Amino acid sequence: MNTVLPTTIPAYLAQLRKSLEGADAAMIHDALYDAEEYLRAELAANPGKTEAEVIADVASSYGAPDEVADIYRDTEVKVQTALRPPRAVQKKDNGPSVWQKIFGVFVDSRTYGALFYMLLSIATGIFYFTWTVTGASLSLGLSILIIGLPFVVLFVGATRVLALVEGRLVEVMLGERMPRRPLYSDVEQPLLKRIGAMFTDARTWGTFLYFLLMLPLGLAYFTIAVTGLSTALALMFSPLISLVSDNVVIVSIGGEDVVSNQPWLIPIVILAGFVVLLLTMHVARWAGRLHGLIAKNLLVKN
Repeated sequence: MNTVLPTTIPAYLAQLRKSLEGADAAMIHDALYDAEEYLRAELAANPGKTEAEVIADVASSYGAPDEVADIYRDTEVKVQTALRPPRAVQKKDNGPSVWQKIFGVFVDSRTYGALFYMLLSIATGIFYFTWTVTGASLSLGLSILIIGLPFVVLFVGATRVLALVEGRLVEVMLGERMPRRPLYSDVEQPLLKRIGAMFTDARTWGTFLYFLLMLPLGLAYFTIAVTGLSTALALMFSPLISLVSDNVVIVSIGGEDVVSNQPWLIPIVILAGFVVLLLTMHVARWAGRLHGLIAKNLLVKN
């Protein structure tokens, strides 16, 4: 554990980052944002004190870097435990049974969140792709004019805000821990330095890549979800509807309704629909986990 208290804010943040090494990247992001915001607010409120004096005063209330890191780790464990789906709360020695692994997907809230995200992704994917392509095109076109630089800065800044919004959607629906704070920007730094930091930040370009990828990914997610759900529901409920309507054809071969002419096939068709639904739910949960990793690496990690 570190015993020497840092004397500058950058040194405090570097020590805090080192103390949080190995923790979730999104949690580290939030911890650094909170610490820097608090320290700079205290520094601004005490103009007669140096950074070292302010940090020494703050250490007794906010905490030294090691102490703050321990608090964030403990809080994160408690929050993640509280948010964990019921299916994951099981005895470690036994673990989930084979049947729980197969059918537990129906009681896993993350599965339904992932399924809804897949259906929503067609809209968000089109929006993000259009936003990125249109903004980049206008930025290039306006670069020769005096309003070009302000437009580019506004476009990049707004994109970073959209990344935060997308991160909240990913965390709520997919369960992947994402930043809950925006990227901190010290208003006391020169404007050009803040603009330069925004363009040299790898997360800015990761966000652009993520937004471009969201169109093909959104189309794939939406197609898989709609095809799987519609096929499953059609197979499961069409035999029941055919009992009250003569116009419903379940399975047609050569223009002949095979199932209606052979009623013993009805349970098989319903079972096939359930199997398709089960597979769709598993694919949705797998896709949610995969997309969460994509979002984490492009929107968070440096």
